[in-house]
Amino acid sequence: MAAHKFSVILGLLALAHAAYSAAQHRTYIRLTEQEFTMLPQDIFLQCILGLLLTCYGVVNVAGNFREIKASAEQDNKTWEMLGNRQGFNIFNHRGKSFYARRND
Repeated sequence: MAAHKFSVILGLLALAHAAYSAAQHRTYIRLTEQEFTMLPQDIFLQCILGLLLTCYGVVNVAGNFREIKASAEQDNKTWEMLGNRQGFNIFNHRGKSFYARRND
């Protein structure tokens, strides 16, 4: 577990260093009045590796994943109840007042 926390910290430090290097590179480009086309490959590679290292550490620090069971709420309902969508039964709405005016 400690190794995974270390990989998160190391990945975040690599990302911070890549961001600092990118900002420094942009400042250098502005001072020398060159056209910015893209970041140098070493900064780009450091950013990608830092991101991957951070993702790896976060996934392993989080622990074991549990299964997502979409039908957990419907396990205790009968087949007749599944067709009954009570969430859509709204009787107190403004359409009632529009319908009442039309019949007057």
